Amino acid sequence: MRCFTVLGPSQAGKSTLVEKLAALEGASRKSTSPYGLGLTEFEFGKETWCALDAPGSGEALAHAQHALLASDACILCVSPNPEEAVLAAPYLRVIEASGTPCILFVNRMDEPRGRLRDVIASLQDFASHTLLLRQIPIRDGDKVVGSCDLISERAWRYREGQTSALIEIPETIVEREHEARTELLEHLSEFDDWLLEELIEDREPASDAIYAISSRVLRENRIIPVLVGAASHSNGMMRLMKALRHEAPQHDILRRRLAAAANVKETALLGVSFHAYHRQNVGKTVLVRALGDGLKQGSLLAGGRLGPVQDAGTGKPVATATVPGDVFATVKSDHLTVPALLSADATVAPPEWTAPPTPMLERILVPDSERDETKLSETLAKLAETDRGLKVMQEEGTGAQLICVQGPVHLRDLCRTLADVFHVNVTDKPPSPVYRETISKSSDVHYRHRKQTGGAGQFADVKLSVHPNGRGEGFSFAETVKGGAVPRNFIPAVEAGAREAMEKGPLGLRVIDIGVTLTDGQHHAVDSSEFAFRAAGKMGVRDALAQASAVLMQPIFRVEIHIPSIYSGSLVPIVSSFKGQVLGFDRDETAKGWDIFRALVPGNALDDLARSLRSATQGIGTFTKSFDHFEELYGKEADAIISAYAS
Repeated sequence: MRCFTVLGPSQAGKSTLVEKLAALEGASRKSTSPYGLGLTEFEFGKETWCALDAPGSGEALAHAQHALLASDACILCVSPNPEEAVLAAPYLRVIEASGTPCILFVNRMDEPRGRLRDVIASLQDFASHTLLLRQIPIRDGDKVVGSCDLISERAWRYREGQTSALIEIPETIVEREHEARTELLEHLSEFDDWLLEELIEDREPASDAIYAISSRVLRENRIIPVLVGAASHSNGMMRLMKALRHEAPQHDILRRRLAAAANVKETALLGVSFHAYHRQNVGKTVLVRALGDGLKQGSLLAGGRLGPVQDAGTGKPVATATVPGDVFATVKSDHLTVPALLSADATVAPPEWTAPPTPMLERILVPDSERDETKLSETLAKLAETDRGLKVMQEEGTGAQLICVQGPVHLRDLCRTLADVFHVNVTDKPPSPVYRETISKSSDVHYRHRKQTGGAGQFADVKLSVHPNGRGEGFSFAETVKGGAVPRNFIPAVEAGAREAMEKGPLGLRVIDIGVTLTDGQHHAVDSSEFAFRAAGKMGVRDALAQASAVLMQPIFRVEIHIPSIYSGSLVPIVSSFKGQVLGFDRDETAKGWDIFRALVPGNALDDLARSLRSATQGIGTFTKSFDHFEELYGKEADAIISAYAS
């Protein structure tokens, strides 16, 4: 079986493309996972093919990445509108990082949206590989009615719902065809000395030789060839499928590539797990691409035994052993993680490029029924195993279930899965912001703890000086007691009490960045104890904090926003509107056409930043965050927060 992934932005026509390719020579078998990954098996050219249709939402990019891990090649499906080229930028970035040979297909050419050369130029801004035009459109006015192949120099006229008809190259495009073919041959000659010599000697190379060179450079992932068509009308489908058949590499090249990336022996790799999901009454289903011989139910894989093996398209049991290249589903194989490279006795971590974008949306999930609280925790842990774009944590302070998801669509799909598959209905709400408080001036206090309840009493007398520390310095404790007024063995208890007092200050929040100094005190030979001095330290610091002008502190996060360069300028007013501080931006050295924009942003603005970023970048921009520091917050906003905590 040969396997390829079709990926690209939403509305590019990916699903229609897969449907038309699968129908070229007969029937197909299709299934779709709850995460939106389509899997279609079909026959073409006496070979079995598997097409993985990756969801187009930017929030589902992780599933497209994992599909590439199991694919011999991929098709990047894009719009013919040059202004929409930026929507393909995340996919070009992933494809190039993965090293997967790619064919770029400009779809919907029946819609007059601009010149093809402008589309390619716009896409080239985001691709390190050369985008090499293999066809040019034939136009009748504004309408595209066919295409001309630049290698064979043959032209076809499109026919609705049928294979195209061979025609003479129209005189109107002869000059353009010659120009584009010359450019094609010059680029290919960069990878072949024979072709370079032929061009220098002004000899016309044979088409078969050029096809062979084109096939080799695609297998070696040197260039990205560009084909055109309109899937909804079946235009260009046969040419695209023939290019896949004759030029795309097979599973042995994939196995070699993955082994090199993981630094393991090629012969040790038996498979790659690339997708998993949960089904009601079935459990965890894992999709696997076989890279070795003889996998079947009971086979040793990743240190465990394979459960029942099923046809990935139909779900029917498979009794025979797989052969290299087969794609299958397995159930009751919970030891398999996704994505992963699989040997007989071990799981090999996938390459770094499979890591999903950092989740930008945080939410608390609250079960509708209290009896589902434990079940919710267990279920989210299961889902996190099959969805790497999901992070599961607990909220600080409350212990509530805190999830980090890619965005609102991801959140909606997660809640639907919880309800439909696991029968856990939930509502979501934003997490509580993490605020702190500190003091703005020093305060001295004298506190005496005395209690007599019969028998030995409690007595501790302390004099404390509390002062603000520098930002980020945390808590400090010192003592200047002289003459044994407070015995040395009781001083640690005073410090422990002071630390307890910091857990909740006058504003109702945890106190940070203060220093406490024990200056003097008294003790009783009988009634003094560690407990008494601990209580005195705690209550004394509380009194001092109440007199030291408490100040609200808000968290400030350092964010790194990853965006196409064309959007960098628009981020300055966005960050400023959230009272953030712009730190600057640099070119992203790992991806052509991308910038890394750095800023400091208040923690309570991160949700709004995510929404504004999605809106400003058409859903492409992402950011990572890390806590940087706390800073003072004043004014009406601070008063409202203090009032809320006081109530």
